Amino acid sequence: MATKLPRLNVVLEPPVYFAIVRMAKRDGVSMSLKARDLIREAIEFCEDAYWVKQAAARERTLKHSKMLSHKEVWGK
Repeated sequence: MATKLPRLNVVLEPPVYFAIVRMAKRDGVSMSLKARDLIREAIEFCEDAYWVKQAAARERTLKHSKMLSHKEVWGK
């Protein structure tokens, strides 16, 4: 079966490999799909951590005197 999706070859330590085998069997999916889903989750986690860090940095410079209320912003 030909595919246009890019491929990635990964070398895993045996414990990681067998963990993916077990999870894939448990979920009834291929190892490839399980690995793809785990990588997606890891990327989301990293992105969330990045935005938390950015929010914390902005919060440190926040001046409460310049904050607007909900009513001031949305007029409701």
